[in-house]
Amino acid sequence: MVHWLIGSLTNEPIPSYMMMQLSLRIFPLICVITLIVAAPLPAQEWTRFRGPNGTGISHATTVPVHFSEADFNWRVPLPGEGHSSPVIWGNRIFLTSAEEAAGRWHLLCLSTADGRELWRRTYSFKPYPKHRLNGFASSTPAVDADAVYAMMVTPTSLLVLAFDHNGKELWRRDLGTYTAGNGAGVSPIVVGDVVIVPNDQEGDDNPPAGGVPPESALIGLDRKTGAIKWRHKRTRHGPASYATPMVYEPPNGTPEVIFLSTAHGITSLNPQTGELNWELNDLSKLRCVASPIMAKGLIIAITGVGASGDRKGFAVRPGSKAQNLPPQIAYEIPRQSFSQVPTPLAVGDLIFFWGDGGIVNCLRAATGELVWRERIGGTFYGSPVYVNGKLYAMNAQGELAVIAASEQFKLLAKIPLGEGSHATPAVADGVMYLRTLSHLISVGGKRATQQ
Repeated sequence: MVHWLIGSLTNEPIPSYMMMQLSLRIFPLICVITLIVAAPLPAQEWTRFRGPNGTGISHATTVPVHFSEADFNWRVPLPGEGHSSPVIWGNRIFLTSAEEAAGRWHLLCLSTADGRELWRRTYSFKPYPKHRLNGFASSTPAVDADAVYAMMVTPTSLLVLAFDHNGKELWRRDLGTYTAGNGAGVSPIVVGDVVIVPNDQEGDDNPPAGGVPPESALIGLDRKTGAIKWRHKRTRHGPASYATPMVYEPPNGTPEVIFLSTAHGITSLNPQTGELNWELNDLSKLRCVASPIMAKGLIIAITGVGASGDRKGFAVRPGSKAQNLPPQIAYEIPRQSFSQVPTPLAVGDLIFFWGDGGIVNCLRAATGELVWRERIGGTFYGSPVYVNGKLYAMNAQGELAVIAASEQFKLLAKIPLGEGSHATPAVADGVMYLRTLSHLISVGGKRATQQ
């Protein structure tokens, strides 16, 4: 191999004595290159709602399309119920659950190997009014190499908690009362050394006599201490937002964190300082539940109201503070093409909108052109994830639906899970984790490869 490499680089005959000297010098380099190429890729962590930057995209190749309960790596019961999704770092899974009757909220840490509980931290709360489809553990934690960050939200307290991976409490920050008729559900994210907490509460800019608007704000906490690094106060109010933010990285620019709300539309802040980059107000009067995503350089934002079926969706070209360019609506998404609750998913040139009522739409990201629309059936409140050319989503009837992520619709599987779910799958180290109402399931990975 050394002789071939040297000859291919020079294209000239090389004397044998020179060949020996060059071989001795180049051989160690070739060994290093070989080790780098042969080394396995690092396991993809699943650090927040919908994984890396909320894209819902995994690079796993060991998640099966067809499986049954006999193929589970494990299935374990959880204390109480919840709609939050698991997050994974290394060999540890973190997720929340709540026991309504007992008034107990839990942050759990489980082993990826067998689902065994490694530790739990429990806090008391008083059940409060919420939407019948919501729960008391709907906020997905965020995790990094040092800690897991979770939100326990009640009308009297929006509590952010940080624990190391062994369960030691590092800090807690109470951000005050929380007002939302449907309960809580938004999730934190971590950007650098900042834990970002969206806190768009429900309120009226002109409340009745004696009333005051809630203290809505977008908040950045120091991830090591919990101290407030910045607070971007909201000046307008409307329905509470349930959209988890994402990070947008403009070409040759500073990263921006993107928030979606009814009252303020799309807001871009500097994640380290909280400084406003730009904002697109008056986007829609409807509630924001699904989270924003990026597709072909556009921000995809959808809004809606469940009872009336009203929907509004937009593809927005981001603004630029450096170039003094305002954001612009590139196109509106047809009402019948998207959902209210599940977050859409972008793969290449396509966007998939997985509807609450079991209708999936595939659109071209650049133009919004409809590629196909098909009914799968079932009711979906969790969001889809992408794995190895396929989309996976769980429904409230207790099935995992799998379709091809392509320009041609193909339903590949509908797999019974034994219990309904409002959560989103998580994928790490080649394994998929499925959170049903009161259980967590592990499937795929090495065991799937060996079958």
